Amino acid sequence: EVQLVESGGGLAQAGGSLTLACVGSGFTFADYAMAWFRQVPGKEREGVSCISSADASTYYADSVKGRFTISRDNPSNTVYLEMNSLEPEDTAIYYCAAEWTYLKSSYWYTWGLKARNFDAFGQGIQVTVSS
Repeated sequence: EVQLVESGGGLAQAGGSLTLACVGSGFTFADYAMAWFRQVPGKEREGVSCISSADASTYYADSVKGRFTISRDNPSNTVYLEMNSLEPEDTAIYYCAAEWTYLKSSYWYTWGLKARNFDAFGQGIQVTVSS
């Protein structure tokens, strides 16, 4: 059974930083693209960032580019999202996701990062940024 468990969320001030972590189990982590999505009430789940299993190339949504950094550590089955220069608009529930694919970042920059393509999601973790 695929399981994804997020940690590291919480409350931050605008301009501050948080780092999210997600540990995967029940699957061969190194063979999966790993992503972060976020959602606020009444809106669709938004693709924030993704890291390829093939070459560790990365994708970022325009709204977070230059502020967020995704990374992965395959031996520990962990993907991270370092969030800097946080803005109140970053307030959302953040979800870790896994997809069995060897796609590279050029695909997501062409077609977008879509939740429907991902095989599994974590339970989500709240990030709140105060102004």
